[in-house]
Amino acid sequence: MRRIDSLCVFCGSRMGSNPRFEEIAVRLGEVFLERGVSLVYGGGRTGLMGKISDTIFKGGGEVIGVIPTFLEKLEVANTNVSELIVTDNMHNRKQIMYDRSDGFITMPGGIGTLEETFEIATWRQLKIHSKPVIVLNVEGYWSGLSKILNEIVLSGFGSPEINELVRVVNTPEEVFKVLEN
Repeated sequence: MRRIDSLCVFCGSRMGSNPRFEEIAVRLGEVFLERGVSLVYGGGRTGLMGKISDTIFKGGGEVIGVIPTFLEKLEVANTNVSELIVTDNMHNRKQIMYDRSDGFITMPGGIGTLEETFEIATWRQLKIHSKPVIVLNVEGYWSGLSKILNEIVLSGFGSPEINELVRVVNTPEEVFKVLEN
């Protein structure tokens, strides 16, 4: 098994309407701290992004925020991080997040979160990397994603291995069980 030192978390810059999203963001941050794993994330201080970042940073863990210049003010860049990297654009942001991470976790979020997840999963499918991509299906938020992935296979647009490209789990603890296997 490859050693996991840092994980990138894709998630919303909003809290969402379900209080469990925030609770799970805090719990995931606590699990990062317990395991000594660094966080790489989108660099914002609002929403779920800010919640997981604050949990890890205040707990003494390493937090690496990566944010493009134009989002610095929109998402209010988080200066309470170990390192804040400001990029010229979204493409550079994602490349740095990829380079600095040993794997990827997706929590609830919007279309940006979905886009980041699909891009990194596509890179894995194309064998650009072999890093794990794990979707944390908090309160069934990403259940529709699982249905879409299954439909891709059933409709002949992907092989059954697609379900190995993106692993869907329900708890922060399950994320690390997948990583250990």
